[in-house]
Amino acid sequence: MSLHQDQIVAALVALLGEDSVLHQPGDMAGYLSEPRGRFHIPAQAVALPRSVPEVQKVMAWAHENGVRIVPQAGNTGLVGGQVPFAGDEVILSISRLKGVRNIDAAAGHMTLDAGTTLQEAHEIAEEAGMMFPLYIASQGSARIGGVLGSNAGGVQVLSYGNARELCLGVEAVLADGALYNGLNALRKDNTGYDLKDLLVGSEGTLGIITAATLKLFPKPQGYETALLNVASPQAALNVFAALRAQAGQALTAFELMPRIGFDFQLKHKMIAQDPTAEPSDWYVLAELSIPQGGHSGALTEAIEALFERDLVTNGVIADSLAQREAFWVAREQMSEVQSREGASIKHDVSVPVAAVPELIARGSEAAQSVVPGIRPVPFGHLGDGNIHFNFSQPEGADAKRFMDEAEAVHAAIYDVVRDLGGSISAEHGIGQLKTGLLAQVKDPVALSMMRAIKAALDPKGILNPGKLLDPGT
Repeated sequence: MSLHQDQIVAALVALLGEDSVLHQPGDMAGYLSEPRGRFHIPAQAVALPRSVPEVQKVMAWAHENGVRIVPQAGNTGLVGGQVPFAGDEVILSISRLKGVRNIDAAAGHMTLDAGTTLQEAHEIAEEAGMMFPLYIASQGSARIGGVLGSNAGGVQVLSYGNARELCLGVEAVLADGALYNGLNALRKDNTGYDLKDLLVGSEGTLGIITAATLKLFPKPQGYETALLNVASPQAALNVFAALRAQAGQALTAFELMPRIGFDFQLKHKMIAQDPTAEPSDWYVLAELSIPQGGHSGALTEAIEALFERDLVTNGVIADSLAQREAFWVAREQMSEVQSREGASIKHDVSVPVAAVPELIARGSEAAQSVVPGIRPVPFGHLGDGNIHFNFSQPEGADAKRFMDEAEAVHAAIYDVVRDLGGSISAEHGIGQLKTGLLAQVKDPVALSMMRAIKAALDPKGILNPGKLLDPGT
């Protein structure tokens, strides 16, 4: 970068106005601190454009002057994709690009500005009598641009797919300030490369998503939700197969949880009482959506059959909205509560659904061999093979000494994941946390193709350097 900070700030102020540019450390702090506190790199400035043309102006200026840009949405990412890598970058926040451009409930889609939060997207859909079925723990802060940029998953991927599958089209500003207008709502468009799918999941390295057309679905009449005791992950897999065979697409969520996660939450008073029927090594949280005009009772009937086959040992069916919410709160807090137990080492991985029990067994054994006494806390989306394979430090252990073993634990888990034909990142992305690992595990031809696309769309390498593909050099 050839410009000094004062020159960068002056140029941005000329483009956006003083109230749209932050450059004092205290003012920028909230844009630099990411949820897990792993990265602590400063920025030259934070730009807060109020419109798409202003985003274009910033990118055209950055391209001309070789200024590197970090796109940021809700700053909820867990792999450092939304914060600086080298300290010479400008953060471009899309948080002010909020609003509804169009909604067509009958056709099943809505077009939103990318700074709209995921929670606001849910509310917009519900006001139209519809549903946007992407739910994640950070939905109050996460914004549509970031959700799409990271191709977020969530708890209903099982029936509705991840962010890429829920998106019909995007608008994006490219590295040189050009505007890609791909906001069509066509279900079928067989006219060449799918550029939308290229931008979704690119983590801001190919363009800055400024708006998106999203799929809408009929709002369910209600839900049937159960927290079931199972003996093992294999038993949980058998329950999943049985419920899927009986309920089909109506089974919209199926989550695996270990007892230790509930014990942590009770110990630290994050839940007032145990929501489970009784202690068990493992549990599944299963939910069926009841369509409009449908009838409840399908889950109860299915669970009765599971008892007859000895696939579940006990369980609780939610008899109120409050009880359903209590089940989901306990699920969403599985990761957060680990911070109360000291240091933790976390992995967001996926394997073929049938291989989940082997992943947990082999991965736990491998981690134990590295750190005796380590406490596995694997949980997550069993129905789509995505497990958050987390580990808490041994009781009474020194946190720093435990974290000194993190790389060895990572290597042990990723060896198992690769052997099972899985992925080192299921729904959190690569960011700057896993760039080195991606180079080790990705097919060389695939990497070559990805680098060629990056070079074509961002020849100066100014969009989100140090993320996804390379170390930013």
